[in-house]
Amino acid sequence: MSFLSYLINGISLGSIYAIIALGYTMVYGIAKMLNFAHGDVIMVGSYVVYVAVSGMGLNPILAILLSIIICTLMGVVIEGVAYRPLRNAASPLAVLITAIGVSYLLQNVALLIWGADTKSFSNVISLPSLKLAGGSIVITGVTIIGGILIMAGLMLFISKTKTGQAMLAVSEDKGAAQLMGINVNKTISITFAIGSGLAAIAGVLLCSAYPSLTPYTGAMPGIKAFVAAVFGGIGSIPGAFIGGVVLGILEIFGKAYISSQMADAIVFGVLIVVLVVKPTGILGKNIQEKV
Repeated sequence: MSFLSYLINGISLGSIYAIIALGYTMVYGIAKMLNFAHGDVIMVGSYVVYVAVSGMGLNPILAILLSIIICTLMGVVIEGVAYRPLRNAASPLAVLITAIGVSYLLQNVALLIWGADTKSFSNVISLPSLKLAGGSIVITGVTIIGGILIMAGLMLFISKTKTGQAMLAVSEDKGAAQLMGINVNKTISITFAIGSGLAAIAGVLLCSAYPSLTPYTGAMPGIKAFVAAVFGGIGSIPGAFIGGVVLGILEIFGKAYISSQMADAIVFGVLIVVLVVKPTGILGKNIQEKV
């Protein structure tokens, strides 16, 4: 494959990371929580599509819509049951440990329902590959265009709608927002719902590009998307998208020109260097706290 093919592959893979990272960055930016179960919501959404298409014979588009609905509801339930009671916990570690627990719970429930066998996603939903300079591009421009549209849509939603303005207010000061009549619980639930819906979309794109599905499918992409969110500046929507694209390019180039076994180590190594130079990430801002 040529340099250009690798670059487009990297941007396409990075767009998937970016879509996942947008869910991370929205939840952290507004609720100040790290939802480490986010990657496993991707896995659940992918299984919903797999079962709906291969088991129930549902149209792929309807299956994707069903996956988005189920993942959206799951995000609301996870927030309400697992995270909301700990929102005012004395230690933020309580929420972090709970998020890890929810992640393992979803993985083990998936093991009980679908087993550990790898399911092939190739006959469920497959995106046609493009040919460029004699090489086959793994993921089509659907992921790139989709990632850009989702990022732009989120930015418009937050800046132009009443709910979006409520999200900004809650992200600044939950107490002051509540005094102004904003329903903080409802706003945070909507944030989780949007993030989980995006996870369903990302799961379909990921499994269409790399058509193998297991209960652990969302684990590593979820971690990498979190890295992308931190890389771009967690809490920043454009930063999450940029971070995801850069991460995807680094991963593909690392596999192509250095070592496929070392690709992940290279990605995390670059993250460490970036955070040493700019701890807030590419588009992150230093926040002054009053004491």
